[in-house]
Amino acid sequence: MTGADRAGPCPGQRVEWPDRKRFAFSVFDDTDGDAIWNTQPVYRLLTELGLRTTKSCWVRQPAPGEAALCPGHTTEDPEYRDYLLGLQGLGFEIGLHNVSSASSTREQVRRGLEDFVRQFGHPPAVFANHTGTRDSLYWGGERLTGLRRVLYKALTLFRNRGHFVGHVEGSEHFWGDLCRNQVRYVRNFTFRELDTLAVCPWMPYHDPSRPYVPAWFASCDGHDVERFVAALSESNQDALEAGGGCCIMYTHFASGFFADGRLHAEFERLMRRLSRKSGWFVPVGRLLDHLAIRRGVAEIPSTERARLEWKWLGQKLLMGGTT
Repeated sequence: MTGADRAGPCPGQRVEWPDRKRFAFSVFDDTDGDAIWNTQPVYRLLTELGLRTTKSCWVRQPAPGEAALCPGHTTEDPEYRDYLLGLQGLGFEIGLHNVSSASSTREQVRRGLEDFVRQFGHPPAVFANHTGTRDSLYWGGERLTGLRRVLYKALTLFRNRGHFVGHVEGSEHFWGDLCRNQVRYVRNFTFRELDTLAVCPWMPYHDPSRPYVPAWFASCDGHDVERFVAALSESNQDALEAGGGCCIMYTHFASGFFADGRLHAEFERLMRRLSRKSGWFVPVGRLLDHLAIRRGVAEIPSTERARLEWKWLGQKLLMGGTT
């Protein structure tokens, strides 16, 4: 779908959700620090409650001498791969968080995408950059435009200048064309607000200045269990339902959701409360497909993108933490 398919969202227009549901909710779980023991209890709860979400993975174990940026299992471990296949069989979506926790060359990414298809039966519909890997696409300051890019680079002391080159032709880490041909949706800006669609009404959108990504989506900042439960407060849940909105929560289920042999009590309580509402609880890819089919994927206007960039930059630099 192209910009010709949609002129843009109509102000105040509510999205119609399937089965006459009043709102939509999903989660994109980054795989950092992931193991079976610390995430399986979370997915058991989601399964029990009838919620289906997206779990990302890595398919390549860093080779000796490569700098892994954080711990976490990969699908090279047969037991872990079977765990993910079991989740897929239950209706959860498996996405990609780069092919490895270490920086990958184009050839390693190409083989990793082939491995993903062989293991899960299809290319990854949904992708999120793993912070720090050189093969990340349009990351760091490249997420921003013009003055906002300059400001971000200056405020971060130019630490990542020239580091993220997955979209740069000629780099050994370039794989933008592979992303364009195999991935449907890529996560970009993350915000504090629970109603992601209210903050980013154009999603999924295409950005012609970043052509290797077919469509971008935003998310709500639930980085760890503390931020997750803060975002999913009772009042925020009620407002999401009343507004007919949509939340795509970004999180790491390995970050404190299961500790000392039990699930975080407030997380479990809020998820049980949410599940009793009239929500459409589906994986991220299916949710975005619904929006794309209903409204198309348009080219985001520069004014709207500037608004998103300023809002993200302000939340990141003034309040900290949004990814």
